[in-house]
Amino acid sequence: MRNKIVAGNWKMNNDLLQTEELLLKLQEKKFKKGVQVMVAPTFTNLWHSVKKLKNSEIEVIAQNMHFAEKGAYTGEISASMLNGVGVNTVILGHSERREYFNEEDSLLKKKVDAALEHDMTLIFCFGEKLEDRELGHHFEVVRDQVKNALFHLKENDWSSVILAYEPVWAIGTGETATPEQAQEMHHFVRNLITQGYSKDIANEVSILYGGSVKPDNAREIFTKADVDGGLIGGASLDASTFSQIVNSF
Repeated sequence: MRNKIVAGNWKMNNDLLQTEELLLKLQEKKFKKGVQVMVAPTFTNLWHSVKKLKNSEIEVIAQNMHFAEKGAYTGEISASMLNGVGVNTVILGHSERREYFNEEDSLLKKKVDAALEHDMTLIFCFGEKLEDRELGHHFEVVRDQVKNALFHLKENDWSSVILAYEPVWAIGTGETATPEQAQEMHHFVRNLITQGYSKDIANEVSILYGGSVKPDNAREIFTKADVDGGLIGGASLDASTFSQIVNSF
């Protein structure tokens, strides 16, 4: 049975005090049993967050990492550095990393390998831009993003992979893919994995939806057969809103 997951990506928000306040509010919330809850504070607050949540079931994850173990990469963070502060899950390939920092499939492939080499779980993001969808190229774009970065993996590697579909046109815009559009793409990706590996592997991979998920649309999205949760952006910065999304299952 696939894991149900809701992960909050805090992006470049919240200083240390704001992070502590949000973590405290989250600890006071009751989350639905059987749902994995994750939060991704900024790098500077990861260690503090891990310590604050050591007695909580909420997992602290990272928003990004470099592919190298160490070296002359000013400002970068390695997988072993994340491991060292108790972080064992990382988001890779977020649309903002692709768009603003020119992260291409070849680079993400190396990051994927580095994460797996350090026994990390990865949330691999993919998704099309508005022009891709308008031109009818959205399936092709998603296919290439997933295959180029992940289809070199061994079968047992997939147990450490979580996927996250982000239609770029629905991130931070207030627009949301309809539940039917989300299901259609999630089903497409699951079929890709079936074709490249096996139906068993495809049926075990959790695929999250990310794109303006809110309490008033989460339940309808999460009830779709191939949607296993959400990667939540802005709505995860409010404890009440985030908890409502988690409890939408």
